[in-house]
Amino acid sequence: MAATTFSSTILFAVALLSVAAAAAEAWGFPASLTLERAFKTNHGVELSRLRARDSLRHRRLLQSSHGVVDFPVAGTFDPFEVGLYYTKVQLGSPPREFHVQIDTGSDVLWVSCGSCNGCPQTSGLQIQLNYFDPGSSSTSSLISCSDQRCKSGMQSSDAGCSSQSNQCGYTFQYGDGSGTSGYYVSDLLHFDAIFEGSVSSNSSASVVFGCSNQQTGDLTKSDRAVDGIFGFGQQGMSVISQLSSQGIAPRVFSHCLDSGGGGILVLGEIVEPNIVYTPLVPSQPHYNLNLQSISVNGQILPIDSSVFATSSSRGTIIDSGTTLAYLAEEAYDPFVSAVTSSVPQTIRTVLSRGNQCYLIVTSRISDYFPLVSLNFAGGASMVLRPEDYLIQQNSIGGASVWCIGFQKIQGQGITILGDLVLKDKIFVYDLAGQRIGWADYDCSLSVNVSASTGTGRSEFVNAGELSGSTGLREGIKAGILAYFIMHITLFSCFVLL
Repeated sequence: MAATTFSSTILFAVALLSVAAAAAEAWGFPASLTLERAFKTNHGVELSRLRARDSLRHRRLLQSSHGVVDFPVAGTFDPFEVGLYYTKVQLGSPPREFHVQIDTGSDVLWVSCGSCNGCPQTSGLQIQLNYFDPGSSSTSSLISCSDQRCKSGMQSSDAGCSSQSNQCGYTFQYGDGSGTSGYYVSDLLHFDAIFEGSVSSNSSASVVFGCSNQQTGDLTKSDRAVDGIFGFGQQGMSVISQLSSQGIAPRVFSHCLDSGGGGILVLGEIVEPNIVYTPLVPSQPHYNLNLQSISVNGQILPIDSSVFATSSSRGTIIDSGTTLAYLAEEAYDPFVSAVTSSVPQTIRTVLSRGNQCYLIVTSRISDYFPLVSLNFAGGASMVLRPEDYLIQQNSIGGASVWCIGFQKIQGQGITILGDLVLKDKIFVYDLAGQRIGWADYDCSLSVNVSASTGTGRSEFVNAGELSGSTGLREGIKAGILAYFIMHITLFSCFVLL
C-alpha cells in the first residue's frame, strides 16, 4: 500500500467487487465492499509476531453512474498467522471468477493465467483457484507496446516492453525474493450495480489487467494462494483510474473498518458531515500525508517537525495493509514517554520483549490512558482513543496486559498509520481533489455514499448486507487453516529491510 507498507495484527478480509454503470447522462458511481476483520483487535497476539509480519510486508516492496457497486467480501481468521482482504472479480466473456487481494498500495489488477510457471494449484483457504485464458474469452485482446495505456503504465513503472516483442508486459520483483511477471490484456470486468434499491448484474467495462505467467517465492505457496492482486493505487494502470477515465466512476474510494469485524469499502465517496480533510503530499505514488505534530493529553510533544517531512526516504503514510502503526525513531520515544507519564501511578508498567506495557485490572482503559492527537496540514487532527494505540496481550494474575501498539522503525524516517489507527473511522481517498479525509464512525452502521459527482445524489449502503456478502464470508471462514501474506504492497520509492 504505500511507499512503505507493513502487515500485522488486526487482519481483515475483503471480498467481492462489482462495479456499477447506469444511464449515460451522469456516470459516477460508488462501488461497495464489505470488510471482515481477519482477527479481532487487541486479542492476545504477541507484538513480536505482529512486527515480524509487518517486517515481512516491508521487505516485499517493489524494487525498481448512479449506483453503488457491490463487492461481497471474505477474509481469513487466524490470529497466530497472517490474514488479508480479498474479493472476487469476474473477467472475460464468458465471465470467469477470480479471488484477488485488495491492495491500496499497488496499482495493477493481475490474475494467474494458463501455463503459468510457479502458480499454485490449490489454496489453503479452500477457494477454487482459476486461471485466465485470453484465448477462451471472445472479448480479450493483447496490449501492444504502442498502446497509449501501455505507455501510461511505463511512466509509473507498472509496465515495460522488450526489444524482442511488441507485447506490453510487467515484472514485479519483491525484496524477499518473490515476484510475478506477465503481460497485459484488455477484457471486460463484470460487476453488479445497486441502483435505487435493485441489483443489476449486467454491467461491465473494458479494463487492462495483468496476465501472470510466472510467480516466485511466497506467491507460489498453496497455503496462502489467491488468484492475484487488485491494486487500489492512484497511478494510471489502476482500475480506479481506468474506470474514471471512461467516465464510469469518480476518482475517489472510501473505507470504514469496524473494530468488531466487518466494514465497508466503496468506489465512491462516503458522505459524512464530520469528515475533515488534509492534502495528499503531491508527486507521491502512494498515500503520503503531511503530519506536523503529535499531542498527548493536548500537549504537543517535543518532536522536530522535520521528522515527519516527506522526501525520497521519509514521510507519513496511510496504509490499510499494515496492522499496527509505526513511528519514526525520533518520534517514538517521546510518544511512549508521554503516554506513560500520563498513566496513574497505580498502573504498573512493565517491559515485554522491548515493548512498553501496562497491567490493568479493569477493561476500561479509557479511564487511565490519554487521548492522542495526530495533527496534519490544513488543521486536520486525528484523535486516537487508547484502543487506537494500545494492543491487549495476555493476562497476569488477573490483570490484563496492554502494550503500546505503535512500533519504532529503527534508522528510518518513516511513519506508517495502519489498521490499529484507521479502524472505527471513515476514510475517504479523494484522488481527484488530492486529499484524504476521515471521521470517527461506528463502522457496523450504514453509510451514505455519493452516487454521482457534484450532483448531491447518494445511495444508501448497509454494511454487510449487500448481495452475496454473507454467504461468501461464511463459506471462506469454514475453510481457514492457512495464513496469508497481507496485501502485497508494491513500492518503488522506499525499501525497508
